[in-house]
Amino acid sequence: MHKHFNGLKTVLLFSSIWAILLGMGSLIGGGSYIWLFALIGVGMTAYGYWNSDKLAIKAMKAYPVTPEQQPQMYAIVHELSQRAGKPMPRLYVSPTAAPNAFATGRNPENSAVCCTEGILHLLNERELRGVLGHELMHVYNRDILTSSVAAALAGIITSVAQMLVWANIFGGNRNENGNPLVLLAMALLAPIAASVIQLAISRTREFDADEDGAALTNDPLALASALRKLEQGTAAAPLRPEPELQNAAHMMIANPFKAGDVKSLFATHPPMDERIVRLQNQARHLGQ
Repeated sequence: MHKHFNGLKTVLLFSSIWAILLGMGSLIGGGSYIWLFALIGVGMTAYGYWNSDKLAIKAMKAYPVTPEQQPQMYAIVHELSQRAGKPMPRLYVSPTAAPNAFATGRNPENSAVCCTEGILHLLNERELRGVLGHELMHVYNRDILTSSVAAALAGIITSVAQMLVWANIFGGNRNENGNPLVLLAMALLAPIAASVIQLAISRTREFDADEDGAALTNDPLALASALRKLEQGTAAAPLRPEPELQNAAHMMIANPFKAGDVKSLFATHPPMDERIVRLQNQARHLGQ
């Protein structure tokens, strides 16, 4: 499992984003604020993590569903959660034609899985099972915690950088312990670096959810088939890149926005072709 060392990649990426945050703290005030920056980072991470189950659900205007309303979705999630020996998440449906799905929540006991109406109409039962297996593994791997931490740290870095820009350009930096040019360079480059690292973390977690979800369903080709359809479906019915949806995009199984809007370095998801090839290789390994 995880032959591509995605767990190690995630640890290294997190180390990088923390290094940026603490580096900013060490430069400002000659290092006197480094512990303050670390404390703010922990606090904002905890807040984002605790409220993670509300943000994406609200952004997608999703509503809870019962077994009677969505019997197929309920049966699949119930079966897979029992197979994994984990709690069953709450189920939601988003009233949008754009085909997508996501999982959210601070832990397996307080989690939710959401499908759009578009994906429920687009996929057959086998493909939907592959997608829901992927989403359940986001929950059971605690990827929501991982993404919440990354988003919170990137947000702090961006906020501090904005303050530094104002202090250096508009207010004049009066801090004798810091070089104004170094601080300004940090203010301009740190948010870009933090965003790139945050998105790289998101991409590694997608690869792991693909692999682990396919292992849970024992059907990698079902997920590969679903991803092909989703690539076409999201291209035909992209969501508008509104701020609240942009913040939730990394949680979704497929990029919900128009293809080509961002370069690969700033993409929330790995290339679909690469994901499909990995799943096909996994299927061959299983003798399928």
